[in-house]
Amino acid sequence: MRPLRLGLSQINPTVGDLEGNFARVVAGIERARQMGVDLLAFPEMVLTGYPPEDLLLKPAFIENAIERTRELLPHTRGMTVVVGTVDRDFDLYNVAAVLHDGQWVGTYRKRYLPNYGVFDENRYFMPGTRNPVFVRGGTVIGVNICEDIWYPGGPVEEQVLRGGAEVIVNLSASPYHAGKAQTRKRMLCTRAADNLAVVCYVNLVGGQDEIVYDGGSLIVDEQGQVLAEGLMFEEDLVAADVDLDSVFNARLHDPRLRKGRALDAASEITPRIELPVATHLLRPEPGAEGAGGGVAVEVTAKPALERRRAAIQRELVPEIYDALVVGARDYVRKNGFETVVLGLSGGVDSALCACLAVDALEPRQVVGVSMPSEYTAAASQEDAESLARALGIRFYTIPIREVMASYLRALTPTFEGRESDITEENLQARIRGNYLMALSNKFGWLVLTTGNKSEVSVGYSTLYGDTAGGFAVLKDVYKTMVYQLARHRNALGSGPAIPERTITRAPTAELKPEQTDQDTLPPYEILDPILRLYVEEDRAVREIAGLGYDEDLVRQVVRMVDRAEYKRRQNPPGIKITPRAFGKDRRLPITNRWRG
Repeated sequence: MRPLRLGLSQINPTVGDLEGNFARVVAGIERARQMGVDLLAFPEMVLTGYPPEDLLLKPAFIENAIERTRELLPHTRGMTVVVGTVDRDFDLYNVAAVLHDGQWVGTYRKRYLPNYGVFDENRYFMPGTRNPVFVRGGTVIGVNICEDIWYPGGPVEEQVLRGGAEVIVNLSASPYHAGKAQTRKRMLCTRAADNLAVVCYVNLVGGQDEIVYDGGSLIVDEQGQVLAEGLMFEEDLVAADVDLDSVFNARLHDPRLRKGRALDAASEITPRIELPVATHLLRPEPGAEGAGGGVAVEVTAKPALERRRAAIQRELVPEIYDALVVGARDYVRKNGFETVVLGLSGGVDSALCACLAVDALEPRQVVGVSMPSEYTAAASQEDAESLARALGIRFYTIPIREVMASYLRALTPTFEGRESDITEENLQARIRGNYLMALSNKFGWLVLTTGNKSEVSVGYSTLYGDTAGGFAVLKDVYKTMVYQLARHRNALGSGPAIPERTITRAPTAELKPEQTDQDTLPPYEILDPILRLYVEEDRAVREIAGLGYDEDLVRQVVRMVDRAEYKRRQNPPGIKITPRAFGKDRRLPITNRWRG
């Protein structure tokens, strides 16, 4: 047998916190050492946090990141540790540093640099050109980074066919979107089976601005079977024992891989780096005389690995809910806030945001504010108060009627001869925004905005009103999904918090008498599919209409989306849960005459 104990440490770093990230890595190494791990891997750029963006244009940041990598060396005695970091010579690289028994023995430079969606790696890095493998006690290990494993061929196939790699270690920072984990797992199992290699995939976990990383690290055997799987949305240390003889035996039947072992090991494309034996892990063979006598053999006694519970196959709605909780929690925590505040209108969006905030933090850290106007229904105030009571959060009522009347008195001379219209409606939203920002300034609370993706898409919001705030929890959540998430939250063991009436009554901004959203917008059951097709898939009007939607309605929706680009640019960041969120995923000019 050729046993090897593999470990994957999925941790939650903070961009720019080199000291804090270093400490988390050291803690991960020590925990893995206690478990007897031979080869331990950390995620992509874990020491810097990902993505560090223009911090990478600061020489001092780069120097400190490289120095922290070197400072890990004393902690790697007796182990092989692969850690994501940056390195440079005449240019800058996204790298996996291979640290072995106190030495920095080699570096893999990321080959495929993604430059789509939230990624912008060509702005900062040069791609690697060499593809080394590392030999540890006769076991050949290939190391690569994130995008390098997503496509057949490329670095993985080179490392296997030309370098003889039996274990592939992939360091990743793979942003979450709904359903991606299952797609990723299928890809990794395919990559392992196609190459008859053990694949180890370690992913970041936690929130960074609008991005959430879901963890879900995997160890997959050469048959494509999952040996161990990390938790989603939680820090975790995944470990498994593998027998590399199984890989050897499987490859005896594959002519590609038998030939691969005979290729020139000194290939410039796939250089082989031998890892020295860790001498302090050796002891004399039993019966040898003296400490230095006899033949040294590696100590193999290891503690038994704890049995891990089987990975949970998550349904889509609970998965999205957990992603939103993690994204909200980390945005608040990593930016130094202790308390969040949000307006509670009695509607489903603000109710769901309050539930997410409580689940991300604690009830004492959440403040809800009702700001009734003359158009606010008694049912709305009752539902807001009932929600706050059920969640155990602080709750304030600050009416806006008198302030609204003062605004109108002040503006009446200027508005003379003009009918009341959306201007007066927007005044209400802006007064509420002012109230919330005043509370934020006075107490240092973070304002959560409550608008959803359907509203953000078509501009159904008021600049400097309901868009005023620091973080938009539901920015990438369509209204139809809001209702599903609300139902899910009410079904949790803690019991219903959102009043049933909040979920079932017609959605309304209550800015004028008898107002509902559908006075302005199509029903959300029709609007949301059109938005997905246009915003996320870039379908043309005629294509969307060809799928059964009224063409005039589609054109109306598309016009609203296009006109609202200037509003979206001024919205706060929010959590990405779809393949294409507003922000870095979708970059369109404000001044733009194209109509598709």
